[in-house]
Amino acid sequence: MFLAHTATGRRWALVAGAAVMSGALLTGCSGGGTSSSGGHSTDTINYALPANFTPNWILPVGTASHLNTNNSSISQSLWEPLIAYDGSTGEVGWNKDNSLATAADFAKDGKSVTITLGNRHWSDGKPITSRDVEFWFNLIKANKADWANYSPGKAPDNWTSLKIVDDTHFTIAFDKAYNKQWMLANELSMIRPMPQHVWDKTGDSDAVSDLDRTAAGAKKVWTYLNKAAKNISGYATDPLWKTVSGPYTLKSFSTAGRVELTANAKYDGGGKANIKHVNLLPFTTTDAEANALRAGTVDYGYINATDLSQEASFKSKGYTVKPWAGWAITYMPYNFNNPAMGAVFKQLYARQAIQMSVDQTSLSKVIFNGTAVPTYGPIPQGQASDFVSPEQKKNPYPFDTAKAKQLLTSHGWSEQNGTMVCTDAGSGDDQCGSGVAKGTKFEMQVLSQSGSTVTDNMMSALQSSFSKTGIKFTIKTAPVNSVLSQSGQCKSGDPGCKWQLSFFGTAGSWYFPAYPSGDSLFQTGGGSNFGSYSNPAVDKLIAQTTTSESPAAVQEYSAALAKDLPVIWLPEPDYQVSVVKNGLGGFAQDSLANFHPAMWKWTNK
Repeated sequence: MFLAHTATGRRWALVAGAAVMSGALLTGCSGGGTSSSGGHSTDTINYALPANFTPNWILPVGTASHLNTNNSSISQSLWEPLIAYDGSTGEVGWNKDNSLATAADFAKDGKSVTITLGNRHWSDGKPITSRDVEFWFNLIKANKADWANYSPGKAPDNWTSLKIVDDTHFTIAFDKAYNKQWMLANELSMIRPMPQHVWDKTGDSDAVSDLDRTAAGAKKVWTYLNKAAKNISGYATDPLWKTVSGPYTLKSFSTAGRVELTANAKYDGGGKANIKHVNLLPFTTTDAEANALRAGTVDYGYINATDLSQEASFKSKGYTVKPWAGWAITYMPYNFNNPAMGAVFKQLYARQAIQMSVDQTSLSKVIFNGTAVPTYGPIPQGQASDFVSPEQKKNPYPFDTAKAKQLLTSHGWSEQNGTMVCTDAGSGDDQCGSGVAKGTKFEMQVLSQSGSTVTDNMMSALQSSFSKTGIKFTIKTAPVNSVLSQSGQCKSGDPGCKWQLSFFGTAGSWYFPAYPSGDSLFQTGGGSNFGSYSNPAVDKLIAQTTTSESPAAVQEYSAALAKDLPVIWLPEPDYQVSVVKNGLGGFAQDSLANFHPAMWKWTNK
């Protein structure tokens, strides 16, 4: 995912998933607290999950194929983060009501931080202590390669130690001084205290011990927890998931994607649930979800940007339309190790020709009905910030298919039957480039999100503009969970390296934490660098963004990737156009793409 934010802040915030029939779905929704007369129960809310996207992970540690915002939001409702750094209050910052920590005091030299925990308890009555943080820390240290948020040199590599001071205080030491904003918002916010007294074992019948305190033991515990987390049908009954710290507990979790949360009666934090029952509802298509809105069986849903002309109709049914802006970028990653096209993708001129064939302005206006903004680099451009470089703002590669075609022909390609073919192989300046064989056709396939008319329309528009450059672009679709699982990092000879381009959804490919560094996405070996992009000069720039307090470091990184094109940049749309039942309030729509059900409340009852 994954703008996340993982999620965490670094994650794929994707629109897609559940394989259920819309008729059955509407039947399932009809009893969810919404009366036939159009009113609603004060203790229930029905929230529509993005179309064709099935929540599929409960463990509060993300792996590469499970980094999506819905998973993260559900998990954080059950297990509160150490530091909830989000936009739930309307501004991105530390929301201490939704956090287990009450203070983070950095040492004067910037090389360590001491965290203070609040007087909090697990739902079984046991206190939440520094030991629960150490448990998470030990699991991540021993299993970092499996953690989707891992990037070499970053957490947990740069956390040299965690020392428990007492039950409510601990100190994390760093390998050097870091940008405090980055460390707080992007690294410390990833820490998820977990119930060591329940989870520190290797089997259901095992007694809990201190297994996590050795690397070998931590690996066994990790294996056990991940195996349990793959059993989606068992989430609601497995004792593992009963001990929580958050404002909600889990009532049900179906493989079809429906999730029911109920208020945690033992919760003792500042973010207590206002609404007792929360039903998270899956849909196969946005049309099915819009029909549920019209029927009154959804309290908080969405419509396509193309349906904004119907706003008056929804208002007449007692809804308010609220666009939900996101702190994100949208793109299609290249697979630089694909055996057929990887060598082509590694040629900067080829990526330039591809980018010049993307008419972001028209896509934003026509496909997204004006609810998207062109994005020309790695920093979100839908919201003003000091992070975007002038180079990214001005678009280094404006739309021009004629110039794109000329760029290819000047590098050894000739158009044959409408498709460019490499006719002058070699590594010279006017040849196809290293590794590109003579006769190679400029044909690339995208594995794209299914179930979204907006996505289908955008892919068709791209197919048309690519054809004008002489690039054949074919489209294969699948639910996003499947797209994610088929688009991992790989080596050219691996069976799973057949994908060439991937697209994870029109709600935004990647939602950042507050500080938009690219260590997970574009650093060599980054946990969510799915296409295996690698540029040593960019690695140095990314490192600078994590240590320097100056916005100039991020701007240099922004400029470099706007020019080097590690992915195909695409318009960044609003996360969604929300349709909210009148009287439902108490919340801001988080620009980091989390939803926070504990904050929702019926204000007119």
